[in-house]
Amino acid sequence: MTAPRTPSPHKAFGRLSLPERSYVADALRTETVGGILLLLAAVAALIWANVPGLHDSYESVSHFHLGPEALGLDLSVAHWAADGLLAVFFFVAGIELKRELVAGDLRDPKAAALPVVAALCGMAVPALVYTLTSGAGGGSLAGWAVPTATDIAFALAVLAVIGTSLPSALRAFLLTLAVVDDLFAILIIAVFFTDDLNFAALGGAVAGLAVFWLLLRKGVRGWYVYVPLALVVWALMYNSGIHATIAGVAMGLMLRCHRHEDEEHSPGEHIEHLVRPLSAGLAVPLFALFSAGVVVSGDALTDVFTQPETLGVVLGLVVGKTLGIFGGTWLTARFTRASLSDDLAWADVFAVATLAGIGFTVSLLIGELAFEGDASMTDSVKAAVLAGSLIATAVATVLLKVRNAKYRRLTEEEERDEDLSGVPDVYEQDDPAYHLRMAEIHERKAAEHRRLAREKAAERDALAEVTGGAGEEHDGPA
Repeated sequence: MTAPRTPSPHKAFGRLSLPERSYVADALRTETVGGILLLLAAVAALIWANVPGLHDSYESVSHFHLGPEALGLDLSVAHWAADGLLAVFFFVAGIELKRELVAGDLRDPKAAALPVVAALCGMAVPALVYTLTSGAGGGSLAGWAVPTATDIAFALAVLAVIGTSLPSALRAFLLTLAVVDDLFAILIIAVFFTDDLNFAALGGAVAGLAVFWLLLRKGVRGWYVYVPLALVVWALMYNSGIHATIAGVAMGLMLRCHRHEDEEHSPGEHIEHLVRPLSAGLAVPLFALFSAGVVVSGDALTDVFTQPETLGVVLGLVVGKTLGIFGGTWLTARFTRASLSDDLAWADVFAVATLAGIGFTVSLLIGELAFEGDASMTDSVKAAVLAGSLIATAVATVLLKVRNAKYRRLTEEEERDEDLSGVPDVYEQDDPAYHLRMAEIHERKAAEHRRLAREKAAERDALAEVTGGAGEEHDGPA
């Protein structure tokens, strides 16, 4: 009787499929550029708010109101950035999530388990760390959700600035982790930061979303149809009492993200490709410009590490995120009997977990919502988010730099295309045509080397004859 074959263990952080690798590379390229702009916007905000001659103008611009008051939209510039521009960010997040669920890694429960569990643990543990820290110090527990969010754009900007060649599997893990993270951050905002509901406005928003869904199903095309409708839905959602960014993610989730046979890209992928640069390059940096401008001083920095609420935010980002993501990843691998990819070590996972401690965009937003009405505490929490993100950046930079030589070799191996087919060689090992192309290349190289060998041999023989002839002319007696 033949013994049953033992199934090969699942590899955690194994090589991505070629379509997934291409999608991730394209998404990360845009997010990296956006992350650098985000970083510049944050620095500009800090300078604008802290230079004595500029501080008043920062406050004036941030609190300048505009918009139709009759529609309940007479908002400050900072408010428009948080509720309006971030709706674009969450719209892209909704499309990303939908794509992951129907065409990406999250469609396979086994593959989805790792980033989903890691993301959940990476949100639960920081919340627990904040609660214990703030509670033990007698502080408010209102900010428990502040350190739960990871800012993928800022994390990728850090990778770009420090020049770390992180392998694509780890970058994809970080991206998927952030997508799941964004989903639960949206749920936290919707559930825990909704006060009084205006049911008439909410009903109108739901009706607008239903019309949006029907138009999509009927195949209606044209931005001139969807953009005005999206603005109406957003305005109704804002007036309903639910945070207006929920409208963005709801519309993103409605887009079709699976491809038909005659399609190169699904509608969701196409729209994401168009809107992502707007989100990463404009919406998020402008939000950072009007949210990160906190006054930094020696006393303010001291308060960050002495106030229970702000210390809870810092420890939640630096310690909670790292332990939550690393612990969730390790436990998932342990109980699903998945083995780590042969090219990586658990130290690499730990380094990525520290990088996920960079919480900026959504953390700043939740901080504003958690301590709404308390301007002093809001600014302190923003300073804590900045401090925690900077510490996480420093720790991740050191850990990733130590392994960077190895990452560079892995990246070069992933990207090598010796047959110039446009597809990395690692994805063509089972294709006979690839090996035939490589055989032709090696045969041409071998023929070239034979030709060079003949030329060098002829040159050497000619030189020997000349040298030998010269010696014979001088053989006679002096």
